[in-house]
Amino acid sequence: MIRAMVISASANESPDGMPANDGAADINAAEYTIDELARAGGTTVRNVRAYQDRGLLNPPERRGRVGIYTGEHLRRLQLVNQLLSRGYTIANIQELFDGLEKGQQLQDIIGLERAISSPWSSETPRLFTMPELLRMFGIAAFAPSTLSRVFKLGLLVPDGIRFRAPNPKILYAGAELTKAGMPLDDMLLLVEHLRANVERVADEMVQMIVRLLDRYDGRLPPPEDVPKLADLIWRLRPLANMAVDSEVSRALEHSANKFLGDRVAQILEHMRPDGAPKAP
Repeated sequence: MIRAMVISASANESPDGMPANDGAADINAAEYTIDELARAGGTTVRNVRAYQDRGLLNPPERRGRVGIYTGEHLRRLQLVNQLLSRGYTIANIQELFDGLEKGQQLQDIIGLERAISSPWSSETPRLFTMPELLRMFGIAAFAPSTLSRVFKLGLLVPDGIRFRAPNPKILYAGAELTKAGMPLDDMLLLVEHLRANVERVADEMVQMIVRLLDRYDGRLPPPEDVPKLADLIWRLRPLANMAVDSEVSRALEHSANKFLGDRVAQILEHMRPDGAPKAP
């Protein structure tokens, strides 16, 4: 993957002209203590302090005796972990960051990295308590086997005594359908099938960009190409969502006419008075 993938968004401001992204803004506005940052980044407090000492993480904002980290720190921490998992040493990473931060293209590179790694949805995760979920879905919906499927799909993630929903909209929709009489297990099966197909389509969409990046054989693109690639990715994001939404709506309309139309016709047929002629 392109070398720009290894750049953290270390600057506090977006490059001029970069499209706004509400999801990215939410992430960047998050605040963490050092313990929370280490937990969110999948590492230890000791490692966070070591990376900070080596200059891989910027110092936190001091509020009294507490250091406050932000989403920018989390993104950089995740990046360091990713590079370490690929075989880079701390010294390699430090040399790479130092070299890039001295370059004139840093803002463009950060822009490309943000276009790739920023959340593709503006939906904000939400925490739910068990009483809330029971009111939404009912006691019967939370059988152990059903709850296991919910966790496996990532619709809910245990978070202490509460549950975090990365995409709460689907929970709200599911709760309404459950109240309307649709079994939760049927909806989970639908999500499983939908996810498999949507992920395949998403892979194909993103592969179009990957083929553009692969032209550089893992090297940094020419200076004039970096902002163009970032702009292309920002343009793809809403267009991809629009394309998927349009196709899903088209398919639902076709299926509704195909299956529900027949059922309504049967109901109307049974409602005919005895002896009344059939409709042509």
